[in-house]
Parts: sequence; structure tokens; C-alpha cells
Amino acid sequence: MDEYWFCDWEPSERWPHYTRANAGEVLAPPASPLGQTFTWDNGTIIGWRDGYIRQGYFTEGEMSDLRPEVGGFFGGFFYINLANVRMQGVRNPAVTIEGLDLAFFGDHPDVPAYVEHPDDVNEDLTEGILAHMGWVMSVTEWPEIDEAREKTIALRENRPVLADLSINEIVAHARTFQPWLIETYNTHCVAASSSGVAPGILGAVGEAIGDTTIPMRCITGLGDVDSAAPSYFLWDLSRVIRSSDYLSSEFESGVDTLLKRLEESTHGDAAKFLNEWQRFIFEYGSRGPNEYEIIADSWETNPTIALALLDRIRLQHDGENPSDRHQKMAESRVETIDFVRSELEKLGNDELSGQFEAALIAGNIMAFQERSKANYIRVVNEIRVAFEALGNKSVDAGHLVDHKHIYMLTDDELESYVADPASMKVTLEERFSMYEELKTLEPPFFIKDGFVPPLSEYKKLGSAAVEESASGDVLMGVAGSPGTVRGTARVILDPTDPYALEPGDILIAPLTDPSWTPLFLTAGAVVVDVGGQRSHAVIVSRELGLPCVISVTDGTKKIADGSEIEVNGSTGEVRIL
Repeated sequence: MDEYWFCDWEPSERWPHYTRANAGEVLAPPASPLGQTFTWDNGTIIGWRDGYIRQGYFTEGEMSDLRPEVGGFFGGFFYINLANVRMQGVRNPAVTIEGLDLAFFGDHPDVPAYVEHPDDVNEDLTEGILAHMGWVMSVTEWPEIDEAREKTIALRENRPVLADLSINEIVAHARTFQPWLIETYNTHCVAASSSGVAPGILGAVGEAIGDTTIPMRCITGLGDVDSAAPSYFLWDLSRVIRSSDYLSSEFESGVDTLLKRLEESTHGDAAKFLNEWQRFIFEYGSRGPNEYEIIADSWETNPTIALALLDRIRLQHDGENPSDRHQKMAESRVETIDFVRSELEKLGNDELSGQFEAALIAGNIMAFQERSKANYIRVVNEIRVAFEALGNKSVDAGHLVDHKHIYMLTDDELESYVADPASMKVTLEERFSMYEELKTLEPPFFIKDGFVPPLSEYKKLGSAAVEESASGDVLMGVAGSPGTVRGTARVILDPTDPYALEPGDILIAPLTDPSWTPLFLTAGAVVVDVGGQRSHAVIVSRELGLPCVISVTDGTKKIADGSEIEVNGSTGEVRIL
């Protein structure tokens, strides 16, 4: 393997620090060449840049037109540009770099120190930034993302029969979605960047009244969180299974051939399940592990992934209904808000009281963030299913030995490929072999000062020795969602293989994306290695009423599978019992 992946970017001289924090939540494995160049270089990254400009943080032309410096790909792995993100802390008078680092990147010990650049401060941007902040603290509805939701759902409804298209037509069809990537990620950038405002203000309020749990307790049980919606659907479907001896027996026989067995069955419960399952896949099939990466299967392209999650949920007893959990969290939120208002009234600080009320409204951004992400993911999945069809057609024609090899193309090679697909067969096989090697490597968590180490210096994934914690040890993370739970730790590294998780177990994961969310219905609490206060694990845990601790560095290695632990989501402590 060469020392650098052929799709790699050059690091920015202007903003030279990058991090895998948060980046690993959306792209854990290396990006495929087609995934990077088609969906990121020529779509997502552009929308991201435009979203930053829209919020007032940058001027037009301050970032590059080609591969703007909001992120980067090194060794095939995706990074967020930490130095670039910090401009929000520099240029926004209401945000600090320290607070931003905690909200976006967690409490990681190796975060590079901020060093001011002469061009960092730009007071001409202040007015626009404050106008955006005013919007964040006053917005209760966002019609733009609601309209985008309907439009992206229509993309699925209007999908042509891809198998009937020629390979040229499939590529042309896929290209129609690149403008959608830009548009939907523009709004997601606005929501994601703004989601740290409410926790920051609420943190100051909590300090003033002497209760640091206030931020999480005030932004919990918000409701209408799109990334939690599939879990509610699966919960209802799991009750159908649980009430049917026939369906329960079929699940006990394994999920790999489950759908085929049910389709061949004449049992009434089989038809009932399949009707609901088809509706689930139509509505939520775009979700899945590593859903930002098109080479990764979604629930639509590999339904057994979601069936495996459903197999775990069906074991949970009826008393753990997520709607009831959510209701309790919502009631707790109301009680907390009333308590804070009374405490602030005692202080007689009208300014702080006003900020508190504004922060409560700004909390809506958390739900907007998940909706805008869901819109974007629907677009990504339409691209995915198009290239799956292209790969399958190429295999049928003898031009590829594996349909996944199609993702080893780059965007600018697509038209030449469809003109002469046989000519690239060997090249794509070789690239796929190298890509598989990349997946065995562990990328550095930070790239500092623009230095990208060669691939020969990357550690093998899982090779670093970490001492397991002993009874009595306390691991410190960041408080994510309130509550204290004791239970059996179950280390799950892959959401497609969740079978060890039993009801009430504490889910210990490297990170989570929406594909993990259904497992939250089985778990008693969630602990993740990396993540910030606006990460997916936090937002969904608060929605479902589940204690959560994030940013427990190497938690999946330090916490022994099967050990008894106590998770305090209010303080960020994980105690080994």
C-alpha cells in the first residue's frame, strides 16, 4: 500500500488542526472513493461551507471552492477541521472556544491548544452572527426543513425502477441528487452548528444557581426527534412479534432467512408483519450503520441489519415502552424549568432570566438538527441504491466480480466507466483490496499543525493495549442524559451484531449513529467512547429517557464485557462495581 490514499486531501495551511471527534460518528470506517468524491467533495462539503457562511461565521471566498476547509479526508478517513470550527468561538461574542470544544468534541485529553491567527478576528461579521444568534433563540418552527422533509420523502416515492435503466441512465439519475446534498447539508450545518447554543447558556444558568445538571434536564424529552422515530415504529412492531407465538418462533429460528420464510408462509401473522415491515423500510430504510457512506448498507439494502435490532427489542418487557419513558422525561423537564425559574426569581437577575427563556427556545435546534440530518440521509440513500443498481448490472454483465467494487470509482471516472466498463475491472479490484486494508487501521484522533502521518505509521485497529478497570474504579466522561442505573456492561462494537445485548444491559459502544438507536430500547443505559453534548447518543437518550455518559475515553476497552457497573448520566461517572 502507498503511504497516502489516492483520494486524500492536502491539509489546510490556514486551519491546520483536524479531529476525528464527531467525524467518527458519521463516518467511522474509511470513505470509499466514490462515497468521498461523489457525495462529499462535490456535494456535502460544499453545503457545509455554505451553511457556515449563512450563519455569518465566514465571508464569501474565505474558504476554497474546491474541497473547502470545513473538513478533510486523510488515510481515507474523514476529519472535521477543528481549527475552522473554532472560528465560531472566536467570532461569536456569545461563544467561547472552551465551551465550543466541550460541546462539539467532548472532554478528550489531547485537544490542541488554540493559537490565534492574524485573520481570525473579523469584527465586520459580528452583526450577522448576532442576528443569527437572535434567530436561534427565537425560532419555534423552521418551515424550510419541514418542506425539505416532504421533498426528500417524494424522492423515494418517485424513484424509477432502477433495474430498467441503462448504466448511463443510472449515473445521470444519481447526479440529480448532488444539488440535494448541497441543499440539505446547508440546513443541517446551520442546525448542527447552532445546537451548542442552548447547552452553553443553560450551563451558565446552572452555575449561577449551583446545579450543573440543569442543561441536560432542560433539554430532554423535547419530542418530534426524527432519529428516534424508527425506534418507536420498531417498538410497536416488536409488540406484534411478542404477542404472536408464530412470529416469536420464526425469530427464534434466525433472521437471515426470516423474510423469505414469512413470504412463503400462509399464516395470517406473517402477512400482518410483512405489511408493517414494508412500511417501515419505505419510511426508514435510508437509515443504517455508517449511513453517511454510500458503500455501507442501509436498512433498505440489507434488511437483516434492522431485523437483528428488532430481534433484541422483542425481548424487552412491555413496561419499558419508549413513549412512557419519553413522557416521564417531558414531565421532568417541565418540573426542572419551573424550579429554575423560581431560583432565578430569588436571585433577582432579570438578564439571566431572559437568557434562560431564550435558551429554552434555542433547545428546539436539537430537534431541527435531527430532522435536517434525516433529510440529508434520504438523499444519500437514493444515491446509494442507484450505485447498488449500477454495481449489480456490472456484475451481471461480467464487468465486476463484486458489486461493491463500483464504489472504488471516483466521481470524475463515472462517465468513462460507463463508456467502457470492462477497462477498469482490474483497477477497481486492486483499489478494493487496498480499501479493505485501510479498514484494518486506526487513524490518529487528531491531525495537528497540518502534519499527516504516512499510513505505515498508523496502528492496527485494536492493537493498543488498554488496562481494564477494576472493581471500585470510576471512569469519568461527560454527562449526557440524566439518571442513574446499575446493570451488566455489554460491549457492542458493531450494531449489525447486537445479539449479546439483553434487556436492561448497559450498552457500551465506541460511538453511536441512528442505526444504533433501536438498541437503546433494550438497554438500561448508554456509555460511549467519544462524542460531545450535541451528539446523537445524547439527543436520542434524552428523547427516550435513558441515562447516558459520553466521551469515556477507551470505555469499550476499559470496561470488561459482562462486568457490573453503575452509570450516572447526571454526573458523567461510570463506576465499576
